[in-house]
Amino acid sequence: IGNPQRFFTHMPTATLTPHTEMINDLLKLAVDSGVSDVIIKANKPGYVRLAGKLKPVDMDPITSPEADAFVTEHVPKIFRPRWDDEGQVDFAYSFEGVGRFRVNAFHQRGLVSIVMRHIKSTVPTFAQLGLGETENALIKLSQAKDGILLVCGATGSGKSSTMAAMMNWINHNLDKHIVTIEDPIEYTFQDEKSLFQQREIGLDVPNFGLAIKAVLRQNPDIILVGEMRDRETFETAISAAETGHLVFSTMHAGTVAQSLTRLFEFFPAEEVVQARRAIAGTLRGFICQKLVPTIEGTGRVPVNEILSADATVRNLILEGQNEKIQGLLESNADSSTFSFNKDLYRLIKAGRISKQDGLKFSPNPQQLEMNLKGIFIKS
Repeated sequence: IGNPQRFFTHMPTATLTPHTEMINDLLKLAVDSGVSDVIIKANKPGYVRLAGKLKPVDMDPITSPEADAFVTEHVPKIFRPRWDDEGQVDFAYSFEGVGRFRVNAFHQRGLVSIVMRHIKSTVPTFAQLGLGETENALIKLSQAKDGILLVCGATGSGKSSTMAAMMNWINHNLDKHIVTIEDPIEYTFQDEKSLFQQREIGLDVPNFGLAIKAVLRQNPDIILVGEMRDRETFETAISAAETGHLVFSTMHAGTVAQSLTRLFEFFPAEEVVQARRAIAGTLRGFICQKLVPTIEGTGRVPVNEILSADATVRNLILEGQNEKIQGLLESNADSSTFSFNKDLYRLIKAGRISKQDGLKFSPNPQQLEMNLKGIFIKS
């Protein structure tokens, strides 16, 4: 990645401190280059993640005092004690004419590091994300009247963008009152057919717990929770689902099977039977996602594993037969339930990803190899 000093006309120097000007240059270069993340480590040049690959930027190193000064200058006042006392903080940063960024600042070995993720100003559509045939399954899930929908994947797998695309479809097609609880707000929505209330932790409400407790009194049809982080959040989601609300959230889990296991980890062993009933009654589906390099090597395409919780799935959860879910994903003929291998197979056959990358990202490469030879599990 080139030197940012060669690319930009700076804002007047009187309006910017040198450390802010330097980091803004780096951010502008990143956005112009289609970068997803910017990583700043003290006494190193900036690094960016482009199409999933980490690349250094040709620039002078950023010192720890410079990184610290940037955070101190731009962290919202309400978060300043967290930065001073805890040594880490999340906040949103906007650079006019370039965009918004989700910022995580932290200390490592006594020095300041910053990771900044570009949040695109336009809420994505399904078509813009390149979801292909997956779009129909997501539209079907978006029309659920109540229950819990979880978008899962590793950090940087596009969970937030996929969930935003689902919100975007709802916004243009359904009249819903949507309350979001985010830390920080990522995509900002303009009201179309739906009405959005977006609450940011620390700015609009002091903490996550208070926001969760209050949300059911705010007359929502749909509740979006930035992350399913603990038992309290999940139990509130269950309560909301049981009283006729649709709850969207994200979770860090690689596959549908791992996602289901993580839900049960919120409960102690003596409450698992009760948890099965609650989850079976409220779960509407899992959308698990990975990003795989395109065959041209110029970008990445989302690959999905989707479970739509029908009567069969609910019975398996109730009976504690979670291990049978994977077989159902592989063999189900329903277009709204399918495994990663089914989606990888589709993308390989369509020439969008290579066989090598498909096998690399498959949770079961031996089975994908069989699929590519025309051998499938019977429904």
